[in-house]
Amino acid sequence: MATTGVQQLNDLGLEQVRLALAGKTSRPVGDPGLRAAAVLLLVYRKDGHYCVLLNKRTQEVEFNKGDICLPGGARDAEDADLQATALRETFEEMGIRPEDVALLGELDETPTRAGFAIRPYVGTIPYPYQFRPSGPEVAEVLEVPLPSLRDPRNIREELHLLPDGTQSRARAYGHGRHLIYGATARILHQFLQITEPAALLQGSFTP
Repeated sequence: MATTGVQQLNDLGLEQVRLALAGKTSRPVGDPGLRAAAVLLLVYRKDGHYCVLLNKRTQEVEFNKGDICLPGGARDAEDADLQATALRETFEEMGIRPEDVALLGELDETPTRAGFAIRPYVGTIPYPYQFRPSGPEVAEVLEVPLPSLRDPRNIREELHLLPDGTQSRARAYGHGRHLIYGATARILHQFLQITEPAALLQGSFTP
């Protein structure tokens, strides 16, 4: 029988994540020229490890064609706040009902080259869960184990050429044939840094 979101939250490992995020308020980008957006970083236990839920975008979407992303998107006028945006977009993309999500906290906003300021929310869901991905938006559902993201063998470094001719280095993560990069990689890196004490304290957060 699947556990509920609240039961998942009572799991010691997820409680450590909640405590790591407790009292943290998302630090805004502070650029009024960027469009507000939100994503939901869902973490849950599967096969003895904690996983995060990502998806590969189709070629039909307006932004991030073919990229590996967290579920989320731009804020709509009817959204009460960015948390509502994250929950709505996750339902539209993955079929995850807002009432099935137990929120654990939030991370600092991340700017994107496409002109968005993304606010990441962290939550958990019951598992197993029957995802219902949107065909026009989601090409593939990825459940990535946290130990895999922490494995140095899967950590990459990307070089980007900036408009002024200088180079910028950015972290990326390999996952099978996929490469997780850009804003998604930055958000995952932030989450992994903040929850590192939980990873050390909680054996289930290690390979």
